[in-house]
Amino acid sequence: MKSDNQNIRHLTLPALQEYFGSIGEKAFRAKQVYEWIWQRHAQSFDDMTNLSKDLRAKLSEHFVLPAVKVDAIQQSNDGTIKSRFRLHDNHLVEGVLIPTDSRQTACVSSQVGCSLSCKFCATGYMDRKRNLEYDEIFDEVALINQQAQESYGKKLTNIVFMGMGEPLLNYKNVLKAIERITAPDGLAMSPKRITVSTAGVAKMIRQLGDDKVRFNLALSLHAANDKKRSEIMPINDSNNLKELIAALNYFYKETGNEISFEYILFKDFNDSKADADELIRIYRQVPADLVNIIEYNPIDMALFRKPDAQTAEEFMEYLAKNKVNARLRRSRGKDIDAACGQLANKG
Repeated sequence: MKSDNQNIRHLTLPALQEYFGSIGEKAFRAKQVYEWIWQRHAQSFDDMTNLSKDLRAKLSEHFVLPAVKVDAIQQSNDGTIKSRFRLHDNHLVEGVLIPTDSRQTACVSSQVGCSLSCKFCATGYMDRKRNLEYDEIFDEVALINQQAQESYGKKLTNIVFMGMGEPLLNYKNVLKAIERITAPDGLAMSPKRITVSTAGVAKMIRQLGDDKVRFNLALSLHAANDKKRSEIMPINDSNNLKELIAALNYFYKETGNEISFEYILFKDFNDSKADADELIRIYRQVPADLVNIIEYNPIDMALFRKPDAQTAEEFMEYLAKNKVNARLRRSRGKDIDAACGQLANKG
């Protein structure tokens, strides 16, 4: 097998049909292979048991099928499952299954590492090695879906792109992965059950609007004025709040899709009444459905701490009094470094 052979998963169904025609095989073989790839989640050509051995050998001579493998699994006391995935070039990424009574949510990664250096996020302290290909992202989701069925007897209900990396800096692969995940001949998930989270790339948020995407969007806000936000999220220097608010409004005008804000509470940094007032001002400028207030999860590299329970409760009450639809999101999987901001391939 030559490593420079084409990835068979990057062929469309018509291209596969053309290939099979060129080797004298019937067109329906292409459909069988396509189903193995996208619906039955074959890990190798040998898995394709309704093809002859000769045909499987021929496919392995001409193509590669670089499936993502589960490298390690950790299960939290709360039922959360974190997987470390090994890619074909031995890079590692992490994904998380978050089960509740009503949902099975996959949190997936879109890049190996990250280039944005957010100060509170473990992945932000890693270098960005490369983008994930769309079929690798699809594999993450398919593998976590298998875990959901094996561990909880239920399929995935939701997907959030909140793992390692900035999804909008891997734009084409993320959109192509979502296309395959939502396709009837893929995982057939509703795009309304998918949320892409961004640290705030205004130009690409507008591009989502132009492309009329059908999934939801979350902005990782975490501070509601430019000075504080730039302190913890360097991307704010080139994508300030005014630009992001305009981009979010454009996205909503073009798609009508749900927008939410993510806001991690940091003790003595963004948890005061004045901070809440600034958050309320931003909330009122965007047709946002929800503000997710998130517990901070400590990481070794950062000195942030989470506020005490009373401060968090008062912050939530103040938002509610000002008619902000806010939800306090309790972190899951903290004991296995699977919670928000903790993914860093520690093993």
